[in-house]
Amino acid sequence: MVPPRKEIYTYAAPWTVFSMAWSRRQDKTSQFRLAIGSYVEQYSNAVQIVKKVPQHVDSDFAGGGSASLYQAGSFDHPYPCTKILWSPDQSLAAPDLLATTGDYLRVWNIRDDGSGQGTVQCKKECLLNNNKTSEYCAPLTSFDWNEADPNIVGTSSIDTTCTIWDIETQTARTQLIAHDREVFDLAFARGKDVFASVGADGSVRMFDLRSLEHSTIIYESPNLDPLLRLEWNKQDPNYLATFMVDSRRTVILDIRVPSLPVAELGGHLGCVNATAWAPHSSCHICTAGDDSQALIWDLSAMSKRPVEEPILAYNASGEINNLQWSASQPDWVSIAFHDKLQILRV
Repeated sequence: MVPPRKEIYTYAAPWTVFSMAWSRRQDKTSQFRLAIGSYVEQYSNAVQIVKKVPQHVDSDFAGGGSASLYQAGSFDHPYPCTKILWSPDQSLAAPDLLATTGDYLRVWNIRDDGSGQGTVQCKKECLLNNNKTSEYCAPLTSFDWNEADPNIVGTSSIDTTCTIWDIETQTARTQLIAHDREVFDLAFARGKDVFASVGADGSVRMFDLRSLEHSTIIYESPNLDPLLRLEWNKQDPNYLATFMVDSRRTVILDIRVPSLPVAELGGHLGCVNATAWAPHSSCHICTAGDDSQALIWDLSAMSKRPVEEPILAYNASGEINNLQWSASQPDWVSIAFHDKLQILRV
């Protein structure tokens, strides 16, 4: 059940919101700061930087009237972003970088514009193309930023490959054929070297940057149905979550016991679109889907009995297509549906 004293803030964008990410930095200017990307079925799309008005500031801050969330900056983006992530580098001396994928991997530098209104300047740092023989490349489906080494970014593509990039030198460290069909997602485990990927061939595969000639298939979906996304547990790297296309269930895997899920989370009346592990807990995960629900699950007892009911449910006003749990402020989860961004205190 939703706690009686729920705290919810809503931001209305001028377009359907799809990609979304919380800032990782801990400084005051970065708190309650998110990047959101448009989903418009044409070339011209956009990214907005959204902030929450500080509680001590009056209601006219940044021209926001009585709104609690406001647009602090924006930039044009070719095609919709398939994913957005802020750099995990929390050093205030480092550039405040934001990366996006779509046709290419792009890295942007976000700077306070000095107006005192909490607004920012957005400047493109680099554009990275993994096709050495052409200016064109296969669309990128997703990417992940390596938390142990913020110079490393891994991308996944519909051309069956994953590419590991060095952001500092703007070069590809390696590219490998990861799956038999399109790769839909890639995520690094806690630490520098291990990552996993999922794709249209229905498999979850694990790789080690120190030995890329080998990979391990740790799970294959029934009937080899495509797997769309995967998420590593932030506190216990033995566990990860994934889900199939058009499925109402989230699959929890233990990499020490390959092939068989340790749990399958139901609860949704529509297909699952997103999952997010709690950044501060090894046993909590949030799932969201087409039934307009965001569900939080407690997996602490999953080795003893099936996980049948979520411990918290939130009903949105539309089909939820994305979900993120804030790493820097773990009491907060964000969801996207229609043209709305909502942040919820959980």
